[in-house]
Amino acid sequence: QVQPVESGGGLVQAGGSLRLSCAASGRTFGRYSMGWFRQAPGNTREFVAAISWSGGRTTYADSVKGRFTISRDNAKNTVYLQMNSLKPEDTAVYYCAANSRDLFGSNPAIYDYWGQGTQVIVSS
Repeated sequence: QVQPVESGGGLVQAGGSLRLSCAASGRTFGRYSMGWFRQAPGNTREFVAAISWSGGRTTYADSVKGRFTISRDNAKNTVYLQMNSLKPEDTAVYYCAANSRDLFGSNPAIYDYWGQGTQVIVSS
């Protein structure tokens, strides 16, 4: 079992960058695929990016492809989301999630553990 905890959110101007971190407790972190999701006010939670347990596979939502990069450091039990060229429409609460069943992808239903989220606000 892991407990994801997000950090790194904040207020940034359009065109700027932020790096989100997700620290997950548990000795088996390296066995979990991880995902980032976001939810803007009035919207449903949407997929942003995912990374396999080894880091060898990644996938992104079309809306962030080329701007965001997901990575992980299993030695530090941490997953990162580097966000560049931020736009006002990227404003949302960003959530980190972990999947314990060797699954990978954008479906939120495959993720077993969720963090509390970190707020990202991009001003125009």
